[in-house]
Amino acid sequence: MPIASITDFFQEIIRDLHTSLYLALGGSADEESIDWSSQVVYLASTTIKILILLAVLGFFYWLTIYILKQSKTKLHLNERRTKIVRSVLRYIWIVASLIAIMSQIYFEPETIKATAKASTWAGIYYVLWTSSGQIIHKVLQHYGLNASIEQLLKNILSVLLLVLGLASVMAQFGFDIVSLVAGLGIVGLAVGFAAQSTLANFIAGITILLEQSFQVGDWIHINENEGRVVLIALRTTHILTRDNITVIIPNSNVASSEVTNLTSKNFIRFDIRVRIAFEDDIDTARKEILQVLSDTDVVLSRPETSATVDEIGEYGVFFIVRFWVKPAAVARMPKIKEGLKEDIKRAFDAANISTPYPHMRLLMPKDVDYPIATKPFATTTQVVSQSSEPLPLTKNEQ
Repeated sequence: MPIASITDFFQEIIRDLHTSLYLALGGSADEESIDWSSQVVYLASTTIKILILLAVLGFFYWLTIYILKQSKTKLHLNERRTKIVRSVLRYIWIVASLIAIMSQIYFEPETIKATAKASTWAGIYYVLWTSSGQIIHKVLQHYGLNASIEQLLKNILSVLLLVLGLASVMAQFGFDIVSLVAGLGIVGLAVGFAAQSTLANFIAGITILLEQSFQVGDWIHINENEGRVVLIALRTTHILTRDNITVIIPNSNVASSEVTNLTSKNFIRFDIRVRIAFEDDIDTARKEILQVLSDTDVVLSRPETSATVDEIGEYGVFFIVRFWVKPAAVARMPKIKEGLKEDIKRAFDAANISTPYPHMRLLMPKDVDYPIATKPFATTTQVVSQSSEPLPLTKNEQ
């Protein structure tokens, strides 16, 4: 390609950019020549008017903030309310500045009007969003609901306000919100069919949070798992076992299973079983057991402990020992039971109370001469020959 052709090509691109910039500044394509001097004068005057408007709006914003600071004590505004008022004033200043700029450049009046309405709706939803958290907190605190429900409601309300705010803003610019909502509904229906298990867990999680059968920090037993609840999420429930293992259970399984809450009351009763020999005294054994329980700090004195005979078995007398503890001791219950059994064994040893074990005792009458004579017993011998008929039997005595 010749060098002249390349030069003409780039010059044509430069002329097109030149014309496009002129048209963007308000020039007319019908003019035979481009009057850059008039466009520069127009651009300078527009810029000066915009700066003056921004300066006036900025002055009023600064004046309002100054009056707010001086009158904060008289108006009884705390820090949180002061921040909300300042945020609203700042938002009004930004929107007014934007509309002032749009009014001085080439924007249609309908666009400016739609922008003003959209900004108003956005400001209303912003105020609702900032104040919704405090309102939800006060309502839940009044009804005594936990923090998990508060966070859930805050998230749901935030999403709802965001969707409604976007729909209101887009409606001001001519978008068909009904068609958009219908499309989102169809998409949501398809997603719902594709994620049925997730939705089931989500609904079950909301049910668990609302019913408050157990809360974070409670010690529960569910299916084969027992531990402390560390998290109730929207999809799963997390349990920390005694072995420091986190078990994650889907909320649908939690909602459909039998859950035992061990720490829902102020104290809980547990029991252990011990046994003594038939020859030992029951009252003495009971006294030793109750003394061990009284000396154990974790065991409560009220309600009273008890040690009663539960069974007279084959190898001794069985006691069932019942005692009460605080909810904080549930996590250490296996160790507490083991310690009580050791202390009771030591107390039995000190009191000469024997702990029986499976054994067999042979009792012989005293008037029998030893060794005891035994009668001879008969044996039968059968000789089998190769013939088909067996030989006759012979009886011998030893």
